[in-house]
This record gives sequence, C-alpha cells and structure tokens, in this order.
Amino acid sequence: MTASAAAAAGYTLAAGPVRADVIKTDTNGLTVGDVKIKVADGEMPGYFARPAGVNNPPVVLVAMEIFGLHEYVKDVTRRLAKLGAFAVAPDYYFRKGDLTKITDMPQVLAIVNAKPDAELLSDLDSTVAWAKSQGGDTSRLGIIGFCRGGRTVWEYAAHNAALKAGVSFYGPPVDPPNPAWPKSPTQLAPEMKAPVLGLYGEADTGIPVATVETLKASLAEYKKTAEFKVYPGAPHGFHADYRASYRKEAAEDAWNRMQAWFKKYGVLS
Repeated sequence: MTASAAAAAGYTLAAGPVRADVIKTDTNGLTVGDVKIKVADGEMPGYFARPAGVNNPPVVLVAMEIFGLHEYVKDVTRRLAKLGAFAVAPDYYFRKGDLTKITDMPQVLAIVNAKPDAELLSDLDSTVAWAKSQGGDTSRLGIIGFCRGGRTVWEYAAHNAALKAGVSFYGPPVDPPNPAWPKSPTQLAPEMKAPVLGLYGEADTGIPVATVETLKASLAEYKKTAEFKVYPGAPHGFHADYRASYRKEAAEDAWNRMQAWFKKYGVLS
C-alpha cells in the first residue's frame, strides 16, 4: 500500500480517533495485559486478553494493521476474549520501533514493507508457543487480521498445519514486488492448510475486487476451503471503528460471520 492509497482508504496517523462513536470494550470478566514474548532474537511486546478463571481457552492470534499495537487492535483482542478466546496481538514490528508513535506514513510503510515473511511467521509461531505455555488450548488455534494483518492471515494459513481457521479482513491477495515476501496469498493457494474466510469491501481503492475473485478461483482450483464476502460500497478499513472508513452494518455483519466461521471449524465453542 502506498501513502496515497492509505490516505484514500481513510487511514490516519493522528493521535486520537477520527470518530466519536469508537467502540470501547471493557475488561469485566477478563484478564488482560501487556506481555513480552520470547522470539528468536529477543523479546517481542504483545497484548493479550482472556476470560478470567477459564481453563484451556482457545487461542486466537490478532494480526494488526500497519499502525502497530494500536488501541483498536487491543479492543479487538478484548472483544475476542469476551467470546471466550485467549486472544493475543503480537507487536511483530517492534525491532524497528513503536509504530503507534510514528506519524509519517512513508516511514511506517518502509518499516512494514521491510518485514520478512520468514521472520513474521516465526514471530507468530513464538506467540502460539507463549499462549500454550500460559494455558491456552492451541489445538483450537485461530487467527484474525486486518489490512496487512489480513494478508498475514493468508500467509499463516499456508504455513501452520495446526491452524484450525483464519479470518482475513481486507488482506491484499496480491503483493507488490518485494524480495522479503516470496509468495503472495494468491501464489500460496496450493499450500493453504486451514479454512479462511475473506471479508472485503467493494469500494476498496487498494484491493480491486478482481484480485479477490482471482484468489477465490485459485483456492477453488486446488480444492481449498474458503469463503468470501464482498460488501457493496464498503471501503478499505470498514471494520476500523476509529476511522472515517468505518461502516457499521458491514463491520457488524463481518464480525458475526467471523464468529460463525470460528465456531464451524472448532476455534470457538
């Protein structure tokens, strides 16, 4: 995604929310907090939320947008915990700085575009190992992601055979040329190991519907389990309730579809 495409998609790097009706999920009945996750070359920051007093909750990874461990991502993590999940959002860009504190879009994009897929997948594996060490049931492992995190969902579904299901919110099916990213989600269609639900906006200026249809066709060709929903008139970032791109009806429908998908494939009960 270019800086101009990000602006067109309704992204903002402003300190506060764009909208007055931003969703705030409380911590009642939850255990939440910041965490340090051991990775290959140090400790990765993260945020988790889980139902208090529940043994062996299912584990759901939360793959963030390009803006780091933003409050919106933390809120989504709490929303998942309210559904019974041990949700963990790892800050896998930490090696280059705290993206929530960077206000220059080109600088943000330079950092996230330089993240090697191999390192990303290793970081996610480390997050799963941490969740398991904390009593999470990784035999019921799911992943959800938004924007660049939506791409991460597709990539991880092709990587981890233990994944039960994934849900990708407007994750780009095709990548720009980048030596750090060997294969795009569409190129990985033959390697998909878990069912994925793809949720997209018809009016997404950065993800043409034609590319979504190509991914859908590729997955069908290789007999991979996937479903897609394209929301008429919805822009990129339609679930991000703190931005002008938010579309309440599409966001709520997508959230309900996510729950049904995870229940269908044994992540949520």
